Amino acid sequence: MQIGIDSFVSTVTDPETGADVTPLERVQHLLEEVERADQVGLDSYGIGEHHRPEYMDSAPSVLLAAAAARTSRIRLNSAVTVLSAADPVRVFQEFATLDLVSKGRIDLVVGRGSFTEAFPLFGLDLADYDELFAEKLDLLLQIRGSERVTWSGRHRAPLSGQGVYPRPLQDPLPIWVGVGGTPQSFVRAGLLGLPLMVAIIGGQPARFRPLVDLYREAGQRAGHDPAQLKVGIHAFGFVGDTDQQAADDFYPGWAQMFTKIGKERGFGPPVRAQYDAMLGPDGAFLIGAPDTVAAKVRRISADLGGVDRIALQMTNVRLAHENLLHGIELLGTKVAPAVR
Repeated sequence: MQIGIDSFVSTVTDPETGADVTPLERVQHLLEEVERADQVGLDSYGIGEHHRPEYMDSAPSVLLAAAAARTSRIRLNSAVTVLSAADPVRVFQEFATLDLVSKGRIDLVVGRGSFTEAFPLFGLDLADYDELFAEKLDLLLQIRGSERVTWSGRHRAPLSGQGVYPRPLQDPLPIWVGVGGTPQSFVRAGLLGLPLMVAIIGGQPARFRPLVDLYREAGQRAGHDPAQLKVGIHAFGFVGDTDQQAADDFYPGWAQMFTKIGKERGFGPPVRAQYDAMLGPDGAFLIGAPDTVAAKVRRISADLGGVDRIALQMTNVRLAHENLLHGIELLGTKVAPAVR
């Protein structure tokens, strides 16, 4: 199993001083985090895509290029690229170029995104949410399969045999599908034979087993080799020296983020009891001392019938940079070896 990290490059308020970390500092901190993850032996580092003031990841391919230049072995990926709001030609060109820069260490994870700001920003209709994704994924896969493509759809100008360059070092370029909890999304990924990245941000991971089984069944019925039907998990996580310290360090930023989201979406602010419940053996959060997190990783993998990659969303709006670097070190030197 691969163990990695996903980052949304959140803005950060230093918990000691109460001062906001500047955008310049925050981006430099991100690159230090990726570099540390590479040094301590983690398998992957992903950078998300959002178009909101509390995140600095609106141009993930640029950040991944900088990360590629400062690392040598870790795989780098999007987490996720909001394909519904992007041009598949440009997405392929950017990630093929990244693959060359990184010498073949890129995974492209595409999804529809959990926020909606990209749709009006790029002149798209939210009512076309699913149709946009399905159509653009079809074009992206055709581009991956052939440098010259003839294609037409409803949401983009047609292609009549034009070439799309450069071509990546990896052939084919790995493309994963990021999903939430919609059965149709799991089935689509299975029918296409694409690796699956499941975002589990709460509840019990075991409840996703029927959906993961649906994905695997759809893939096998479509004739795909079971070995290519990989399953990844994206979940909140943080590693500290003790369970209590890890929980206490991560909670303030988690609560701040979900208080803001709750106001936008019409649900109440989170409470510590909800958070603590997610820390238990059946909960979704991979937060605690190294032994606790390693045990939780093994539990989630068993509950889902085997997992190929687990990525911890460790960034937090009220977590000190030094604490995050220490958490990355513990994840790479203690948790990953125990799981492997």
